[in-house]
Amino acid sequence: MPTPGPVAALTQALRADRGRILAALIARVRDFQLAEDALQDAAASALIHWTRSGAPDNPMAWLIRVAFRKAIDRLRRMQRDAAQTAALTVLARDEAEEEAQLITDERLRLIFTCCHPALDAKSRVALTLRTIAGLSTAEIARAFLDSEPTMAQRLTRAKTRLREAGIPFAVPDPEDWADRLQSVLAVVYLIFNAGYTAGPAEPRDLCAEAIFLARLLSDLRPGEAEVEGCLALMLLTHARAAARTDGAGATVPLAAQDHSLWDRAAVAEGLALIDTAMTRHTPGPYQTKAAIAACHVQGDTPDWPQIAALYASLLRLEPTAVVQLNHAVALAETGALGQALAMLADLAPVLQDYQPYHAALAEYLTRADSLDAARAAYDRAIALAASSADAAYLRSRRNLLPN
Repeated sequence: MPTPGPVAALTQALRADRGRILAALIARVRDFQLAEDALQDAAASALIHWTRSGAPDNPMAWLIRVAFRKAIDRLRRMQRDAAQTAALTVLARDEAEEEAQLITDERLRLIFTCCHPALDAKSRVALTLRTIAGLSTAEIARAFLDSEPTMAQRLTRAKTRLREAGIPFAVPDPEDWADRLQSVLAVVYLIFNAGYTAGPAEPRDLCAEAIFLARLLSDLRPGEAEVEGCLALMLLTHARAAARTDGAGATVPLAAQDHSLWDRAAVAEGLALIDTAMTRHTPGPYQTKAAIAACHVQGDTPDWPQIAALYASLLRLEPTAVVQLNHAVALAETGALGQALAMLADLAPVLQDYQPYHAALAEYLTRADSLDAARAAYDRAIALAASSADAAYLRSRRNLLPN
């Protein structure tokens, strides 16, 4: 097999190991921007040296070692914190080749740093995508429907905030682990939802990026039931991706999807993960959501009484309006239409700008023969639709209403 050229070798190393390299650098220099700039310097040096001498046996180790030295050079030029520069210089000399060959994986600490509560939720997601998943600023901006300069400013502010606030590059202490883990999983799931909502229109598969992050978290911290539950939830949801739209590009509801288009390997993995998570007897919201997703992919029809019971359990863990909405939908599907409509009426002030609320309301008003109200609910849902596929499906449903 031929040895890849320098450009191919560098591209491959950065694609496969950028997160590990940055984590190793940030662990040492304690500065996100400095680490990124130093890695860019090291990549430029790699093109020169690898063209002349060939790619090294361990490109990742080479990049970490050279980037670390580049970071020290930058600190010297900036004349920032002489004591830190001196300490890093000693560390670079002492660790040298040995340290580069035995690289500690620092990504778990980096994930928790990116998701620190000192940052707002949007910045946590953006910084995680940039640093761990390796998305470009332009790709992240597209995911948030922001301009690239706006996203670049957000990322810069987030890095500056972490540095100036002295945020520790560390996994939380045992007493803080559960709360911080939920913050990390919330970021990962927000990334997944951004990709799921965008659908095929999103050029970078954010669903796959989120699944990658969840796998990474599970590998780095095995045996965590909520991590397993979050990964199971995303796998069971993403397994249905090929069946989500029809030939005309309209959304296909779960009940009408062609099950032969589902990714059966992902379904099997998701079901196995949630079974494993449940054996740990540490229930949490992601495990409960994964159990609900499992009910939708097993058997010919969903087990709506079981789904309603699971949503009732989830409400105790996450007493939010969205969970209440889903509980109402499940109850309606069990036949408790009047109870569900009463619950939906109570949610109107809170969810007036939430498209799935109006879509559900339209469906159940139709079943209750309140056709004028159903038309109005469909109109509102169509106006709020996040994708053309959803809008097309909702219009088709509205058109079925009798005049």
